[in-house]
Amino acid sequence: MQGRHNAALHFLECKLPAMVRLGIVGLGNMGSAHVRDNAPKLKRCELTAVCDIDAAKLDRYPAYARFTDCAEMIRSGLIDALLIAVPHYGHTTIGIDALQNGLHLLTEKPISVHKADAQRLIDAHTDKSRVFAAMFNLRTDPHYQRIRRIVQRGELGEIQRTNWIITTWFRTDAYYASGGWRATWGGEGGGVLLNQCPHNLDLFQWICGMPCKVRAFCGFGKHHDIEVEDDVSAYLEYPNGANGMFVTTTGEEPGSNRLEIVGDRGKLVFEDDVITVTRTEDSVRDVLRNSKQSFASIPNWKCDVPVRGHGGQHLEIIQNFVDAILDGTPLIAPGEEGIRSVELANAMLYSAWTDTTVSVPLDADGYETALKERIATSRYGQKQVVEAEVDMSASWK
Repeated sequence: MQGRHNAALHFLECKLPAMVRLGIVGLGNMGSAHVRDNAPKLKRCELTAVCDIDAAKLDRYPAYARFTDCAEMIRSGLIDALLIAVPHYGHTTIGIDALQNGLHLLTEKPISVHKADAQRLIDAHTDKSRVFAAMFNLRTDPHYQRIRRIVQRGELGEIQRTNWIITTWFRTDAYYASGGWRATWGGEGGGVLLNQCPHNLDLFQWICGMPCKVRAFCGFGKHHDIEVEDDVSAYLEYPNGANGMFVTTTGEEPGSNRLEIVGDRGKLVFEDDVITVTRTEDSVRDVLRNSKQSFASIPNWKCDVPVRGHGGQHLEIIQNFVDAILDGTPLIAPGEEGIRSVELANAMLYSAWTDTTVSVPLDADGYETALKERIATSRYGQKQVVEAEVDMSASWK
């Protein structure tokens, strides 16, 4: 009888799903969107606590345990995992505290402001039973997943050139005035490269790999009354000799989003939600070297690659984080990979600051020193904050 009882208990335990208790710190635009739009849809996850230094924001969420001190929430015993949605510098300090106190960690992009801090956060992830993930929600988009498969399978041959014009990040002066931390070296650590383009920089390296050299030209406050970059044109060199361009701004409307990847066996263009692949029947390099014709042409064929939808975005990343905790599901965006987009952004800024070509891997200590110098001499230390209207529905685009 006792054996039957134990078997029944085991059956019930197996049937009852495990549950992750989630805490969210930072109730600004993204944090409040996670509470409102994503947390209620999560499976096997319960939002149990929220935190913000502004106590007035906590009044909107009486259903959860509320904290104004994140360190207290981390040590409360009420959460198993933490989602960080605070201004950028806090991603490192709060993230380290969470990992060192045994919590699973999901941090909004970028994982840190600069490479040295990103490495400090990664180094704090010593307990590999704790899951550490980054909010690179564009990795859930089947368009980018398909592009990555095409490139990694060698369907374009060896990459010769990359080009991404991504200027759909238009922002107004009201946006930059909506937070005292925004668009300052001390509060945000950068502009379009640190706020909007971590997504694109992550995808760029995820698909094409890291460059070995960067030469960038940045406009600092070119379109807005800010001290950080709001206009960037960067030239990239890759280890195999390929070159690339990355162009972005928050001051252009209507914007463009055109990704072009050229290889030895063809070209891929992604624009207006359409992936077009043009394949050559022969190797461009072989024809170039061996053809007896001065003006040779290579037969090719073109097709649009069918892809539907844009994936689960933020919700899919958070659910994947939960599934990784409970089931060991592989992460879509491991936290450790977040250092690469940080390094690319830092390299572009460092190149513009020094008016030189910067080698990658980047000198993390040199960049940190240069950033601190800009913080120390900033004239934007005290910004007047003006509440702005916010529509998060297109924030991921």
